[in-house]
Amino acid sequence: MSDAPALATVAERIRATAATRPEHVALRDAADACLTYAELDVLLDRVAAALQRDGVKPTQTIAICATNSLTYAAVYLGAVRAGVAVAPLPPSATSSALAAMLTDAGARHLFLDEASAPLFADTAWTGTRIGLDDATPGATPLAAWLAAPDARPAPVQPQAAWPFNIIYSSGTTGTPKGIVQPFGMRAVQLQSGSSTLSGYGEHSVTLLSTPLYSNTTLVSFFSTLGNGGTAILMPRFDVPTYLALAERHRMTHTMLVPTQYQRLLAHPEFDKHDLSATQTKQCTSAPFAPQLKAEVLRRWPGRLIESYGMTEGGGVCILEADRFPEKLHTVGKPANGHEFLLLNDAGEPAAPGEPGEIVGRSPGMMLGYLNQPAKTDEAQWFDAEGRRFIRTGDVGRFDEDGFLVLMDRKKDMIISGGFNLYPSDIEAEFRAHPDVADSSVVGVASERWGETPVAFVVPRAGARLEPEAVLAWANARLGKMQRLADVRVVDDLPRSPIGKVLKRELRDQYEARSDA
Repeated sequence: MSDAPALATVAERIRATAATRPEHVALRDAADACLTYAELDVLLDRVAAALQRDGVKPTQTIAICATNSLTYAAVYLGAVRAGVAVAPLPPSATSSALAAMLTDAGARHLFLDEASAPLFADTAWTGTRIGLDDATPGATPLAAWLAAPDARPAPVQPQAAWPFNIIYSSGTTGTPKGIVQPFGMRAVQLQSGSSTLSGYGEHSVTLLSTPLYSNTTLVSFFSTLGNGGTAILMPRFDVPTYLALAERHRMTHTMLVPTQYQRLLAHPEFDKHDLSATQTKQCTSAPFAPQLKAEVLRRWPGRLIESYGMTEGGGVCILEADRFPEKLHTVGKPANGHEFLLLNDAGEPAAPGEPGEIVGRSPGMMLGYLNQPAKTDEAQWFDAEGRRFIRTGDVGRFDEDGFLVLMDRKKDMIISGGFNLYPSDIEAEFRAHPDVADSSVVGVASERWGETPVAFVVPRAGARLEPEAVLAWANARLGKMQRLADVRVVDDLPRSPIGKVLKRELRDQYEARSDA
């Protein structure tokens, strides 16, 4: 064991709140079932004690694959109390991908619900399966697995470098990688959650509608419970339920992705709901259009904070949109204690004013990708002093006031005729089209240019788009080298569960139809 200072983990902060405010509601679900801090504290002890009884030791791993629920949250937090790492797996993944993640994580136990259990029916894995609900086939019910109500686990003091959780990447760029976040990284996030900027506290009521396997959700979830507030968990996002819960429970905080903001504001009943208790709205995970940010500011009370960063850590930029309405086209400035650099094509710091690949460092960074040292090396960059930065894979530039302007994912940049084209620049033009609700531009193979841009556009409700007319409209506005080779009209864009457009799917879809 290390002599390093003890970490105030979220599990221990929950114990402290249970001692001072035992009847305060810690967790609530969409059906209004809830757990007080006293009840949650007891449940965490029962989970931790059961894991210890089963021989799961600190730094070993369990996996959870289920829809958001009170029991999901309690198992996650109970594992934290035992110093056990959690691998939260996405139920949206294929059975083969989930089997690979389960094996990669080295999970000793797998916690499931009725919906996710069939995904593992044919998985050749011999660990213990526990059902989070009473209807999970092929699994021991949670109530039967838990230690006795009066059980107390052996005390565990996690160390900063111990793995806290393993977050698997969305798989939009190939086989998912297990991002190992240490206890120290989560401790840093807990401290920032109680800052004046985020404002989580004992009176916070945070409504969460994104899944608990996403880092987007977890940062807000842990910050809420670590500071004595109430977290409301939706099993899935839908606009009417979200608005009803926000109004009924006087929501103060929320974390949403851009597509959710778009859907909420487009709902005909949005302005009829009382959201005046809202203090802080947060957004991350995907590009947030300036026009949408402005609309959120105009129609929804409270602060709007956009965070730019990675699950891998390495740095966060913060845009306080309500304070800097003239900077809505940016993702803000580096947070306190966070540092960003831009690298040119030679892997060296870019000249002032030049765009480059964004790399960042901060007190909270991943340990690496589990079992993938080569991938870990690719994700890191070290400066002349040997300081470690994490590569974001994004290209950006800093404006004259030090605000970061994102240009595109480096891998999504289109090289056409030797020129670098940024899809986001072309997508921005479509925001001016009165009948286009959404768009995405990708590069496809071209014999003449190497690559050439094509656009996928989604019509606004009730509008009819003719691809040829949209192509002519766009190319009349774009620069010569930016001009599109084709436009496809689609009903929707494929997205990950946290709102990222799956550009690889669009490229594959285009090439498949072109070859047909």
